[in-house]
Amino acid sequence: MSDPDLFVTTSEAETGGVRVRVQARYSPEHSHPPASRWFFLYTIRISNEGETTVQLLNRHWTIVDATGHTEEVHGPGVVGEQPTLEPGQSFEYTSGCPLATPFGSMAGSYEMQRKDGTRFEAEVALFQLIQPGSIH
Repeated sequence: MSDPDLFVTTSEAETGGVRVRVQARYSPEHSHPPASRWFFLYTIRISNEGETTVQLLNRHWTIVDATGHTEEVHGPGVVGEQPTLEPGQSFEYTSGCPLATPFGSMAGSYEMQRKDGTRFEAEVALFQLIQPGSIH
């Protein structure tokens, strides 16, 4: 049997000079399948590859489970922060997502603001949330 920590899904997108990389994995220690609770951890690295300072203001997630149930999540910042990134800087954080099924997906965007006040949506490309062995 393989180590579930080695089973990682990824995604990457770049919008307006902001690159968002995701690594997601199943978290057996936070899951309880008999109670229809599967938990996934995802680590996101946001890198400012542009030429101007940007700040992450808000997040938007679309979470879909294996039954097609969709949940929209909106809120300020990430993990309680609204990081400001100078050109060349990155911000990394880990968060989690519970699902009622052993697999699903997440995608979304971050509302970013440039130093001059203009705003844009930085894409978070779709990534899979999969319990190892749940899909054959």
